[in-house]
Amino acid sequence: MTTKFDLLVVGGGILGTFHAYHALKKNLKVALLERNSVPQGATVRNFGQVVPSGMDLKWQNFGRESLAIYNELHKHADLTIRQNGSVYIASNDEELQLIEELYEINRNNDYESVLLSKNDCIKKFDGLRSDYCKGGLFFPQELSVDSADMILKLHKLLQEKMGLKIFYNTTVLETYEDDQECTAVTAEGTEINASKIIICGGHEFKTLYPKVFNDSDLEVSKLQMLQTRPQGIYSLQGNILTGLSVRRYESFSECPSFQKIKALEDPNSFEKKYGIHILFKQALDGSVIIGDSHEYADAKNADDLGYDLNMEIDEFMIHEAKKIIDLPAYEIQRRWFGIYSQCKTKDIFEHSPSANIHIVTGIGGKGMTGSGGFSKFNIEKIYA
Repeated sequence: MTTKFDLLVVGGGILGTFHAYHALKKNLKVALLERNSVPQGATVRNFGQVVPSGMDLKWQNFGRESLAIYNELHKHADLTIRQNGSVYIASNDEELQLIEELYEINRNNDYESVLLSKNDCIKKFDGLRSDYCKGGLFFPQELSVDSADMILKLHKLLQEKMGLKIFYNTTVLETYEDDQECTAVTAEGTEINASKIIICGGHEFKTLYPKVFNDSDLEVSKLQMLQTRPQGIYSLQGNILTGLSVRRYESFSECPSFQKIKALEDPNSFEKKYGIHILFKQALDGSVIIGDSHEYADAKNADDLGYDLNMEIDEFMIHEAKKIIDLPAYEIQRRWFGIYSQCKTKDIFEHSPSANIHIVTGIGGKGMTGSGGFSKFNIEKIYA
């Protein structure tokens, strides 16, 4: 292959794709290298929620920019995006206090949110149990997407409208820089040249720079999720986050009462052991996705997490979900787990093996929400 690109992005998930998008907007010639026939990692195994409301201020700002980017892209192709908002449902007075405090923080940050009474929530969210709900905090700008469909439609849009070149089924075995020219060597022996390379895939990072990978502070999280069969005429609008989410998400840790309330929790409870918080989102086919759990291991020991699904976790999530929303049917048609990587000490992993090769990964659970805004910032930094 003799074609030279301005930028090669290794890893076709949401983080790599948005880096490619923002480079294309700078009129750069960009190629995206994806090792599978379609993305198979965290991008397609997540909940499909774009929820800046759950993040600390830095990433909330990236997430708010992502909302605008998703909406702009959606004008040009159906990316499965629904702007039906997110709601945090408080189950007791402590959680009610936290959502009221976050509402005040949002007001100061000029991020729109609406406090809902118990009756407001019951009217708005069909099946929400009155014995669970004490009130809610609603974010009308936030989005739902069907992740696996969305990423492929986004790839197609960038190919057809912006000239992105995508190489699927392309495993990169080596990257190097020589005299300011970067080269990616594929498993087939093909060499692809570019002025710069950005590596956004965790698997590729492990393959290409094993020592850097093993010495990093990356850890991986294994998350279990479930999907009901389609619910018929039943409609559940938006992303539904519940009391355990209020007690877990970063944004709430900025609330004045958070530490005092957290100190009263039982650290040995089942939900703490497996990092469980209960979320609901209705997919386009009418089914409802329920989750999720979190089990952790150092990235170099990721295999310790196993490939199995812990049925005790799934049964606990279903049991708790039934306390929150009366769905027409809780018959489960699919169960799966996702894996994402994150840093223990930083909010994202960044390392440059040479001047024009950059590793950017470990975005954790912020990928679907934060990648659009962060990638814009990062491309500007790399091309400054």
